Amino acid sequence: MNYAVIMAGGSGKRLWPLSRLKRPKQVLKLLGGQTLLWHCFQRLLPVFDTRNIIVLTNADYADRVRENLPNLPFGNVIAEPAVRDTAGAIGLAATVLTKYDPQATMAVVTADQVIEPAEVLQQALKDGLSFVENHPDSMITFGVKPSFASTQLGYIKCANGQNYPYCQNKVHKVQAFKEKPDEETAKEYLNNSRYFWNSGMFVWKTKTILSNLEKFLPESGEPLQKIKTDWDSPNQQVTLREWFVKLPKTSIDFAVMEKAGNVHAITLECRWLDIGSFAALADIISSDKNNNIVVAGTSELLDCKNNIVVTEQKEHLIAAIGLRDALVVHCPDATLVCPIDQTQRLKELLEQIRQNGRDKFL
Repeated sequence: MNYAVIMAGGSGKRLWPLSRLKRPKQVLKLLGGQTLLWHCFQRLLPVFDTRNIIVLTNADYADRVRENLPNLPFGNVIAEPAVRDTAGAIGLAATVLTKYDPQATMAVVTADQVIEPAEVLQQALKDGLSFVENHPDSMITFGVKPSFASTQLGYIKCANGQNYPYCQNKVHKVQAFKEKPDEETAKEYLNNSRYFWNSGMFVWKTKTILSNLEKFLPESGEPLQKIKTDWDSPNQQVTLREWFVKLPKTSIDFAVMEKAGNVHAITLECRWLDIGSFAALADIISSDKNNNIVVAGTSELLDCKNNIVVTEQKEHLIAAIGLRDALVVHCPDATLVCPIDQTQRLKELLEQIRQNGRDKFL
């Protein structure tokens, strides 16, 4: 059977003060009054049954995820007791699914991306599921056709695509995974039709990814087996807390994908954005006549230009006069104001807040 796993464990520190330790960016209502997680879930519904959609998240976020996705069965939210990066999270999800369905096929998507039109991803997922059903030892990743020379994203290098009778999209053999490049290299990738952004989304048989984890990350074997044995038993949570932290803290790309041989890609020609900062809102929200990006139910801006103004409280008025090139973010207990070109110092500010003993704001 086919399953979808939504990775929803990231915290999103660059979206503070809206995003907090117990309120990650994927449950912020920044897109038309809905969350990134909700939009991700909606994209999957034409391809997967609701009962076959799993959300992997941090234990601190589990209640908020369930609140945001009330139609999802309670047990379909898997709460990780610690942060173990994507290799551990994917290993956990594959282990749980394999216990109940040894022949399971698993798609992995992330909760913090904007993908438009959704139909492009939906068809690619269908093709990926069909491909691995016919090639069970293969693993599929999804590459995004780059629209600019990004130095903040990894890339994949692909061979020419081939047609398969059960896929609408061509399927490419992946030749290499490339780390985040410098500016000159990124420009070279942009001008080379064989390079694509690494989307961090995958399709594979659960038994295939587990066998590759065992081969390339053997330290994961015992913890995952212990978790599998006690899953859905009275010892489930105790065993999960004891053994999940023993999984190596590393990404699935570094642990498996860069080393495995039988990796293929389906490419996506769509609008694809990773919402990692407030500046990214400029790519998905139309500005007003003065180039202000406003995410607020009520605002009054007088002679203001080139600002980003954000609040989730529809009844809270944000008013400003003569403001230029600034970020203003309001929430009930904290407000951030800074020049847009200083937003990269947000982590520095959060560390100062922590050192001053104001952890309740983090």
